[in-house]
Amino acid sequence: MTVLSLVLAVVLYGSLLWTGRQVLRDPSDRLLRAVFLCLLCAGLSFPFGLPAGVRLVDGFTGDGIAKLVQNLCLLGTVYFLGCFFIHSASDPAAARARVRGEAVPFAVTAVTVCVAMAMTPHVERSHTYATADMRVPGVAVFYLSAGAYLTYALAMALFWTVRYARLASRPLVTGLWMVAAALTGIVLASAVRECLTLVRLLGGAVPQPVIMGAKLLLDLAIPLFVAGVVYPGLVTRWASLRLWWHHGRVYRELAPLWTALHTAFPQDALERPRVGRRWGLPSPRSVHRRYYRRVIECRDGLVRISPYLALEAATADAEAPLSPEVAARHLRTALRAYASGEDAPSQAVAVALPEGGGGLEDDVRQLTRLSQALAAHS
Repeated sequence: MTVLSLVLAVVLYGSLLWTGRQVLRDPSDRLLRAVFLCLLCAGLSFPFGLPAGVRLVDGFTGDGIAKLVQNLCLLGTVYFLGCFFIHSASDPAAARARVRGEAVPFAVTAVTVCVAMAMTPHVERSHTYATADMRVPGVAVFYLSAGAYLTYALAMALFWTVRYARLASRPLVTGLWMVAAALTGIVLASAVRECLTLVRLLGGAVPQPVIMGAKLLLDLAIPLFVAGVVYPGLVTRWASLRLWWHHGRVYRELAPLWTALHTAFPQDALERPRVGRRWGLPSPRSVHRRYYRRVIECRDGLVRISPYLALEAATADAEAPLSPEVAARHLRTALRAYASGEDAPSQAVAVALPEGGGGLEDDVRQLTRLSQALAAHS
């Protein structure tokens, strides 16, 4: 197995496992089910195209069976790819009717390639496309029927892909254009191979570089197709991972501020969910939940201690609002004053407000600055 084949296998089977998990969660999702079946057929075809897989299968079942199974799986791959676009573009009733209609050429082609393989003499079944004798009727019918269906189905998929790519936004649009480029190459290679098959059937000679060129186009387009399919999901997962890492880091950076405020105002702690029995590891959702809870608790604590900060900071620092650095210098003194029961002025002071009235992220940056400054003054 080449490095490219190995990478393709990892991406393909990883996508298959992830999609299968999503289907189990929502079996009624027709689009997701079509994607899963498309990837499943592609995954099943993969080992039958490897030399080791061919030797193993043909050794048990006879020459040509691995090739037949591989092509049947590829037919299923493009059929379910078409089902995905049909379900995307049609209402449920119309989509079901169209899917049944598209099943007819798929089934006819599948039966035809099986009959063609049965018609082919055993000595001719172990051929590759480049070495096959197209003057043998079974061989010619096998390649012409399978190639015609693949060209038709992939051309329709290319049409819908380009249509959706013009309307989509990032990161989906990038993946769709990658798929469109791959489908263009596959359709072109399939059409060229159909023409070459006819030429060879009629006894004409085809230069070997032309055959190898069509094969090279397919070899380049298939990994690009898989990459385009998984690209939007990978980008989304990467963004989720970055957000998860960011929230975890900020959660830890807020620890000094939160600890000081939580010790003074334990009653402000938000309700914590019960820990599961099976695993104690933090899930992505729990990381986000703890992050937001800590931010809210820090801000609530600063609101409570704000009058004492106003009293302490007024003797040494400028007017409100207090910057994170100024608030950090007086926060522990203000907390001690609160703990001792001293009276606080009725007027509060704004503490570590977002610059320019920004949103949550700006607020979190100010709280983080305050927490870091507080840790530095410890």
